[in-house]
Amino acid sequence: MLRSIDHIVILVRDLGQASADYARAGFTVTPGGTHAAGTTHNALISFGDGTYFELIAFLDHDQSQEHRWWDRTADGEGLIDYAILSDDLNLDAGELRGRGLAMEGPGDGGRVRPDGQRIAWRPTMLRRGIGNPTLPFVIEDVTARDLRVPGGAAERHPLGATRVAGLTLVTNNLDEAAAALTSLLGNPGEDLIVDEGAMLRFTLGDQWLAVLQPGDANSEVGQYLRARGEGPYEIILAAGGEAGPGAGELL
Repeated sequence: MLRSIDHIVILVRDLGQASADYARAGFTVTPGGTHAAGTTHNALISFGDGTYFELIAFLDHDQSQEHRWWDRTADGEGLIDYAILSDDLNLDAGELRGRGLAMEGPGDGGRVRPDGQRIAWRPTMLRRGIGNPTLPFVIEDVTARDLRVPGGAAERHPLGATRVAGLTLVTNNLDEAAAALTSLLGNPGEDLIVDEGAMLRFTLGDQWLAVLQPGDANSEVGQYLRARGEGPYEIILAAGGEAGPGAGELL
């Protein structure tokens, strides 16, 4: 079963500097370690609902890498991807293929934490790249999830945020993106009236995913889409109560 947003990937150039910046913004940042391939390392910002931000940087950011996120370094730092948590990846993969989604994997993923603990997971890619960039990848834990995702004090932030309410994705083609997310989540979404353009919102457990096609190419979201391409655009955090797309204040 696809349960929730597992994590949201934020590409940074200098992991130490980015960690300090997020700490000054009111987040508790936990060092994550080095990934198994040895090309990237990360730090985590986890929330009480189990979702986390992954701050990820290339260990050698001046040398071209054989990594699916390497090309995004040309766009600068920022949101680049997101993952959905599965509690039975084999079952979910079969169901998603039955709904017509092209898939790659499952593969093997892992990293070594700073304390030496090795953790492992299985990722599956959904039509990445030339497919639909608004789709996530799907992840299932091999080792215990609490080894991968820090809890307790790591979930408490001076900022006051306790959960990720939802994630807005930006697209050039709302119909195509909505069809892909409908296949993924098994529900058609609901139309929302927003100033920025046309939007559909999909429920995922206690969270939501919204996909937005800007109505004006020169608007803030239109310029973002032109500069960074389709994919994650806006994260909505909450400390309780309802929090829809565009709610609240910018950090």
